[in-house]
Amino acid sequence: MKKESITVRFLYKTPPGRLCLKLLTRPFISRTAGRFLDSRLSWWLVPLFIRKHGIDMSEYEKKYRTFNDFFTRKRFMKEIDITPEHLISPCDGWLSVYPVSEEQTYQIKHIEYRLEDLLKSRKLAKQFSGGTCLIFRLTPQNYHRYCYVSDGTVTRNRVIPGKLHCVRPTACEAFPVFAENSREYVQIHTPKFGTVIQMEIGAMMVGKIHNYPREGKVFQGEEKGYFEFGGSTILLLLEKDRLEVKPEILKNSCSGLETEIRLGELAGVCPVTEVEL
Repeated sequence: MKKESITVRFLYKTPPGRLCLKLLTRPFISRTAGRFLDSRLSWWLVPLFIRKHGIDMSEYEKKYRTFNDFFTRKRFMKEIDITPEHLISPCDGWLSVYPVSEEQTYQIKHIEYRLEDLLKSRKLAKQFSGGTCLIFRLTPQNYHRYCYVSDGTVTRNRVIPGKLHCVRPTACEAFPVFAENSREYVQIHTPKFGTVIQMEIGAMMVGKIHNYPREGKVFQGEEKGYFEFGGSTILLLLEKDRLEVKPEILKNSCSGLETEIRLGELAGVCPVTEVEL
């Protein structure tokens, strides 16, 4: 992984930087930046961003009038894995996997997260005792549209307001980012993986999480929504004994490493027989 930028180190590792965070993590700052990025005045940023991050534009549609038009651009999609027994990646990004304890907690660096705080539901948190948490961290240069990871039926939608911290590892070491940031999640009852939580977490300078209104049946690989500008995170929760994580991903996570992954690629498989919808 790349070394953290000077800006991130300043904000999260120095006293003056932490004072700045009190302002920068407020949602109205991201909304203000979002209004500029939605305007035609932001178009000049596009070629600079492409050069800086070395983005291969041959994969993408090229019609855009503003920076956010560009940032939320659609990709010419290749065939996605729709094998029912496969859990696919919902997005492009960097994947880490964490075990959920019997007390419904998981730990990133020295920060312990309680599922009850993450989900704002004690009853729902209990379902994932001993289960698996998958965290997909998107960087600004990643594709920022995302999909459903499995066929199933949406049984709950929830929006949780909050702050907008950066989601870089340095920030996660300093604050309980995922339990503080603005987030949205759906609860999906699936035929192969039982109950799955799929959550989108906003980040600094991400003014909006755009999820398409959806109830009832959803399908593996179907586009669920997109993030506007910034780094951001998608989190999956699976119940105990419902997922065998791909060995390479599990090995990297045990060594404290993230695994680069693309939307639609295999993240794990179902080790059990199907349950009824």
